[in-house]
Amino acid sequence: MDIIWTIIGALFAGLIIGPLARLVLPGKQDISLPATIGMGAVGALVGGFAADLIGVGETRGIDWIQFFLEIAAAAIAVSVFISFRKR
Repeated sequence: MDIIWTIIGALFAGLIIGPLARLVLPGKQDISLPATIGMGAVGALVGGFAADLIGVGETRGIDWIQFFLEIAAAAIAVSVFISFRKR
């Protein structure tokens, strides 16, 4: 049951992280809102996992390092998605 809540949490995080990742990327991205949210969810999962690996996944207060790792992972996911879509 924990995995279901993790996925639901990632989708909610994707609502915020996906659009932020698109703002970080230069130029105009031709990607739909559902795909942006999906890539944000992927970024949230990958960034959260990376934060756990380096030991900053569970901190007191706001997890800023984890948040920025999630945005970076989502930006990479959006870039990869766009590059595969162009082919």
